[in-house]
Amino acid sequence: MLSLKQISKYYQNGGSKVYVLNRIDLDVDKGEFISIMGPSGSGKSTLLNIIGMLDEPNEGYHYFVGEPVHQLKEKQRSALYKQNIGFVFQAYHLIDELTVYENIETPLIYQNVKGSERKALVADVLDRFNIVGKKDLFPSQLSGGQQQLVGIARALIAKPKLLLADEPTGNLNSKQGEEIMDLFRKLNQEDGVTIIQVTHSEKNAQYGSRIIELLDGAIASSTNV
Repeated sequence: MLSLKQISKYYQNGGSKVYVLNRIDLDVDKGEFISIMGPSGSGKSTLLNIIGMLDEPNEGYHYFVGEPVHQLKEKQRSALYKQNIGFVFQAYHLIDELTVYENIETPLIYQNVKGSERKALVADVLDRFNIVGKKDLFPSQLSGGQQQLVGIARALIAKPKLLLADEPTGNLNSKQGEEIMDLFRKLNQEDGVTIIQVTHSEKNAQYGSRIIELLDGAIASSTNV
């Protein structure tokens, strides 16, 4: 599904290059659940953003569902992202001015899904996540756990092939965090959604099928759970 070859990301500092990612090779099969770990500054979020096409590497080759991402124009990359990838952020990234219903509906509008179909899909997701009663509320009226649920619902509404999650339980209490991780496991095992999460939590990492340790922008180890 995904293949990264010799991916590097660096910044110029005077005459030298400071590497955030240094020659990363990574292959991800359909249906995998991968946890990326490592100390702060090891390049975890940068790697996730490159996989999710929110950032571009300086060097290397990026293939996703058979497409050479490194050769695509921005518009083509954007279309590929919208059709295939859902992103869950630690800070939720909900749109404050939109209701829960409208936040969840947004990706479908980007995909030009017809109104009647959008209505059915949103109703289905609201029901699945037990947030029907919250649909007319605004993000500021929700708890952190509820906001994260809405973020995940929004990421999943368009049935992505790949779900990317950056510290998805970072702002949640342990009970809420556990519920989110159980939900991820279910999505992976029952719905076959491929998941890549960045996490500091050893416990959360164990939900995956493979743990990748980053150190100083390079893969230090890759272990099957």
